[in-house]
Amino acid sequence: MRVRSAGVCHTDLHIIRGDIPFPTPAVLGHEVAGIVEEVGEGVTDLRPGDRVVGTFIIPCGRCFYCRVGREDLCENFYRYNRLQGLYYDGDTRLRDKMGNKIYMYSMASHAELSVIPETAVFKLPDGMPLEISAVIGCALLTAYGACKNASLKPSETVAVFGVGGVGSSIVQIASKVFRTKVIAVDIVNSKLEHARSLGADFTINSLNEDPIKKILEITDGRGVDASFEAVGLPITIDQAIRSVRAGGRAVIIGLSTKEAVASFQINYLVRRGIQLIGSYGARPRIDVPEILDLISRKIIDIASIAVHRFKLEEINEALEKLEKGEIKGRAVINP
Repeated sequence: MRVRSAGVCHTDLHIIRGDIPFPTPAVLGHEVAGIVEEVGEGVTDLRPGDRVVGTFIIPCGRCFYCRVGREDLCENFYRYNRLQGLYYDGDTRLRDKMGNKIYMYSMASHAELSVIPETAVFKLPDGMPLEISAVIGCALLTAYGACKNASLKPSETVAVFGVGGVGSSIVQIASKVFRTKVIAVDIVNSKLEHARSLGADFTINSLNEDPIKKILEITDGRGVDASFEAVGLPITIDQAIRSVRAGGRAVIIGLSTKEAVASFQINYLVRRGIQLIGSYGARPRIDVPEILDLISRKIIDIASIAVHRFKLEEINEALEKLEKGEIKGRAVINP
């Protein structure tokens, strides 16, 4: 595939910092949209010239979890790609000039060309812009999966802790697709303003006020029906749990460092019957067609997610701005 857009995600920063172990040298980039240049033996649904998007989860299609419809838990994806930077034949598709292996984080889309298994490639509808469609593959996929895992219902109220690329996508999907009221929580005012433009009914800057106290005030003392934690910090995980009403759901999405541990009050969780849900991405071959349909019907606006665009040679600048909290939504690389 010739890459036309690739996302820049906080997970990329985790790998660069060494927070999450990954073999090096490696090419990062786990969101991609582009044009098919060649297809391998046995590929029947794609042909050169097709406009496509790829997902960060690359289902093997063979393991127990893929067979029971839980591609988000694909054991071969975790074993081969996330732990070893390889594809399912035990090899990478990248080499340096000396023939040494270069490892791949998902499809390694921070490049001009990318090789990706067909189980994670989907044709884009006509008119969907390649230059920003990469965000479908992680930011939107993860947000959509989280909202489905939370079993959201119309008229419910939800809180989103952290409104970066994934969190801001949750704001949009929860409000426009699932028709819930949304409370956005962050420490950067520009991100909170962006969240309002995406459908947030209330915003809270947790540097200036206690988010739990404010959420209880907004919800008449009960708490929200569901909360989403998209940061990966112990403090925000605790806040997400304590913001939920009795019988509600706390959905944890944000990745953290390898050794990070979060804690919560056991009696609070038990006595209030709070459901604690881990959510990693979504099921590509089930959920991506639904997402593409929602975009085609203008219910989801991907342009409001892919706010910042950089050239490939400007990727370090994009990562620096992301680390400083200066990116609203998602930064996209256009080789």
